[in-house]
Amino acid sequence: MNSPSCSDLAEALTASLELTTPPIAITFDAGVPENIDPYEGPKPPPAPDGRTGPVPAGCVFWTKAIDRTFSTVASDHANCSVGTLVHGFAGLDEVAGNSDVAALLESGWVTSEQIPDIPTVHERPGSVTYGPLAETSGTPDVVLIRIKAGQLMLMADAVPGLQIGGKPQCRIIALASEQGQVAASLGCTLSRTRTGLPGDEMTCAIPGHRLAEVVRSIEATARIDAIAESYASADIHRFAET
Repeated sequence: MNSPSCSDLAEALTASLELTTPPIAITFDAGVPENIDPYEGPKPPPAPDGRTGPVPAGCVFWTKAIDRTFSTVASDHANCSVGTLVHGFAGLDEVAGNSDVAALLESGWVTSEQIPDIPTVHERPGSVTYGPLAETSGTPDVVLIRIKAGQLMLMADAVPGLQIGGKPQCRIIALASEQGQVAASLGCTLSRTRTGLPGDEMTCAIPGHRLAEVVRSIEATARIDAIAESYASADIHRFAET
């Protein structure tokens, strides 16, 4: 029996969770792929510490990848020191002195003791490719989906050990790619502000090598929930008549 394609899995994932935003694929490469167009966009003048890039933070690429596939390099992620750290493009010693890190520490958004515990990609990549899961040919490192509370409820039943956390939102990329964890993030102020993620949505990262397994479990759980929902819907009619 042939393994399902990424297109098949994207369709099944979207249907079973009733996703309104297509799932995207994220792949870390040692080099820069020659057959994928690089992300292109103007960069604003650098901040005093030299930070700049075509987008405010790497999480913005999640919104760009819904419609097309592109590759990115370290300089494309460089405006957000937290994201640069999480994606493995720089070590803590390389970003610790940046002004955005100083601002986050000064505000109390994060403490110096918490920073070393942020999950990161261990091996420095040459590039990161983003694009619609349905258009991906190989197995991506991470599949990212946007979900709401009801969808998270279903996933929590379908995936034992599902990790649920908060800031920084991009931490789930490292948890999925490095630790093989299915991980959801409630979001973070930095990412929501930069991406425009609605307040009632959150994100979830699925390790690419576990995608087929996770989709099968989600489909099975969705069928069970449909039976329970049918019973509950029928049962509440008794109360409408009183």
